[in-house]
Amino acid sequence: MTDPIRVLIADDQTLLRDSFRILLDTTPGFAVVGEAGTGREAVQLAFAQRPDVVLMDIRMPDMTGIEATEQICAKTDDTRVLILTTFDLDEYVYGALRAGASGFLLKDTSAADLLAALRVVAAGDALLAPSVTRRLIAAFGAQPRPSRTFHRTLTGVTERERQILILIARGLSNTDIAAHLTLSQATVKSHVGRLLTKLNARDRAQLVVVAYETGLVTANRTGLGDRPSTRTPPRAD
Repeated sequence: MTDPIRVLIADDQTLLRDSFRILLDTTPGFAVVGEAGTGREAVQLAFAQRPDVVLMDIRMPDMTGIEATEQICAKTDDTRVLILTTFDLDEYVYGALRAGASGFLLKDTSAADLLAALRVVAAGDALLAPSVTRRLIAAFGAQPRPSRTFHRTLTGVTERERQILILIARGLSNTDIAAHLTLSQATVKSHVGRLLTKLNARDRAQLVVVAYETGLVTANRTGLGDRPSTRTPPRAD
């Protein structure tokens, strides 16, 4: 029997926490291991319980969801953070992704989508829908550049890996990337794995951050145009 996905719920609204708990407690394959009403409580419980996923609100008292996410991701290897947000907080979401979050979810999402998102993040993947990713990058592009120095560079990344990184930043899945570049999904998966290693990234969400912070992708330039090119790039794998 597969172990349940262990979830920590972090939200300052008691009603939302109760709703999430009821949903997860009545769904096979999930177990709620704690509830936090502040960012500081979320960090303490994450360290104590080591959940698979923290369902984290961004606007939390005592410590923001971004600050809590950064502390959790810096000190745990297996705990993933799924951010709860609304579209008008996109710039905060980007900060959470830089802090190590594996994705984001709208607060008005359906129960089915919430459960699916938790499964995706718990499996080690990132929750970055193409339309939301594009809006996120565009919204952050209008903000001042972060003052914190970003240490990762694209040194050692091959041209093919750069192409794949651009497409990841645009929100494409491995299947979409394989079709766009006329590669097998296994080849794309291998390239993504090498990118994660070379760029010291936790998951695809972190690769999106790297692509933006290094200037490979900007709000107005994706590196491959706004739409996929009809020309097939050379197979320099």
